[in-house]
Amino acid sequence: MKSLTIGVLALQGCVLPHKFHIEGHGACFKEVRAKEDLDGIDGLILPGGESSSMLKLIREFSLEEDLKAAFARMPVWGVCAGAILLAKQVESPRQWSFALCDITIERNAYGRQLDSFNATIDNYPVAFIRAPIIRSVGQDVETHALFKEHPVWVKSDTVMITTFHPELYQERPSSFHLEFIQLIHQFYKR
Repeated sequence: MKSLTIGVLALQGCVLPHKFHIEGHGACFKEVRAKEDLDGIDGLILPGGESSSMLKLIREFSLEEDLKAAFARMPVWGVCAGAILLAKQVESPRQWSFALCDITIERNAYGRQLDSFNATIDNYPVAFIRAPIIRSVGQDVETHALFKEHPVWVKSDTVMITTFHPELYQERPSSFHLEFIQLIHQFYKR
């Protein structure tokens, strides 16, 4: 079986920490900054960062249509701000998104930067940094983990969403990255 290559959208946000986890699970890491970087990748991560800044840069670099085409041919994982970009509906304030996952998400719902915190999800340490809250999930969305009664890790067909950052802890490759790699393998077995 060929080694997978996982791209991480590298316009803004928390990009490089994903490399440790991707390579730790035997896949190749690739930064995606332009249309041609989407070639040769098997899955794509939209990282945490600032969703409105990411959207501005996606449009500035004319990547909107190229990303839509990529989402149609490979699995995608939205982490924190990336989750906002993939949600069907975004609130507080409303903002445009790719609407790939049938969830309603509220931006910065836990508060400001000073209100950020660490937690353990699925026996792995994670960080909630100005994190969004998933307020509702559609019928075809599976909830894999809750935190304070809110979904924080969901999957829908070829889309995985986490409202937290698992990539910041570098002691061992995260189970969330492994789950995304397994999602990619399942997709290509179809």
